[in-house]
Amino acid sequence: MEATASAKYLRGSAQKARLVIDMIRGEDVNRALAILRYASKRAANGIEKCMRSAIANANEAAEKANVSIDPDDLWVKAAFVDRGPTKNRRRVRPAPQGRAYREQRHFCHVTILLSNDVRQEPKAKRGADESKTLSAKPAKLAESKGRKRGGAAAAPRAKRTAPKPEARSKAGAGAGAEEKKASKRAAKKKPTEKK
Repeated sequence: MEATASAKYLRGSAQKARLVIDMIRGEDVNRALAILRYASKRAANGIEKCMRSAIANANEAAEKANVSIDPDDLWVKAAFVDRGPTKNRRRVRPAPQGRAYREQRHFCHVTILLSNDVRQEPKAKRGADESKTLSAKPAKLAESKGRKRGGAAAAPRAKRTAPKPEARSKAGAGAGAEEKKASKRAAKKKPTEKK
């Protein structure tokens, strides 16, 4: 059994209300109500009222059809937000140098569809098929490494490798020679500083 409810002319833009609707789509009713209760968005209050209305509509439809329905079995099958009018909601905002910016305040329409039908399970199942998916992941990673990427990822990077033991001894000898030269220069400069 399915039941719908719609809330029209809610204040706020449809884009902001969709952020809240996306959080509850596909959830069961109790979890969706908890999300709406503690969401920190202004649109959540109006959407919560619409959700409660949809639950009441489901109970009423079940009573009329002489069917027993448990509200805990309901889940959000579909939920969407449409853009409402902005007519008679145009305002003027003060701007620098004596100007004024026009702004439009939006309305939105929310529709929620609840159902107590059995949900479809996700395509990827865990368990026996897990070994197949795990073996497929490294192959995908190997493919992605061969692809060319743009931006900062495309810049060549110098590979860091540990110097060989022979190179270390040469580097140490070179460093020692440079230290001797630096000490000789310092010794030459000292007598000139005294004068």
